[in-house]
Amino acid sequence: MPQHPIPVVMLSAMTENVFDALNAGAVEFVAKPNAAKAETMQFLINELIITIKIASTAKVAHWKKDIDLWATVSKVYPSDTHSIIGIGASTGGTDAIYQVIKTFSKDIPGIVVVQHMPAGFTNMYAKRLNSTCSVEVKEAQNGDIVTPGQVLIAPGDYHMQVKKAGCGYKVECVSGENVNGHRPSVDVLFNSLAENVGSKAIGVILTGMGSDGAKGLLAMRKKGARTIGQDQESCVVYGMPKVAYEIGAVEKQLPLDKISQYIGELIKKHHI
Repeated sequence: MPQHPIPVVMLSAMTENVFDALNAGAVEFVAKPNAAKAETMQFLINELIITIKIASTAKVAHWKKDIDLWATVSKVYPSDTHSIIGIGASTGGTDAIYQVIKTFSKDIPGIVVVQHMPAGFTNMYAKRLNSTCSVEVKEAQNGDIVTPGQVLIAPGDYHMQVKKAGCGYKVECVSGENVNGHRPSVDVLFNSLAENVGSKAIGVILTGMGSDGAKGLLAMRKKGARTIGQDQESCVVYGMPKVAYEIGAVEKQLPLDKISQYIGELIKKHHI
């Protein structure tokens, strides 16, 4: 990739090696199915077609540069159990999410994340982030309390919603129909933040194909939340942030490497 960057799609079994490849520059992966079932093979074929088309539009030239993937810088924020940061991403999101949360300290308000990813992989992804970040990162379980200094990753194949729980908030992880073709869906998470957290929330939409999260981010902004979109130049795929920007959901559009700093400024100025 540093010499001749081209879009790469992996076909992978459930192994942490998939994240090594993503960190090295692969655009996306498709999970291997049970070869004994004909319907899963057809699903694989359909998934590969969609993923290859997405990868064909991805920007990978930035891999020619030297990228510090796993550096962690701690900052201090005023903790607030009434504020929540919501992040949504898809293609290219595994590294984008890391780039946003890597500088956060344990004083950051609670963070809830939807990354489009199959069941099983979300737990491995959460553990990998947990081993490299100052904040605690875990795959969310139904009923988990949203707490400062913790990142909850929506489990693959389950929608995640934020609900009020006494003086704070908890997450509900539920099944149900796909939304915008996804489960978990960013829209489901963002809509719950709009309804239950309102102006005390920050919404962040990162790289990804399609429109998932755009309408939910707009709902958040209408309820007074601060909303951020990744800019076109730093996106692997400028899809979800583009739609969100075009419908007026994005208050501030920023390069990926400026997003965490801006979140910190909002928190320090008590804008949430």
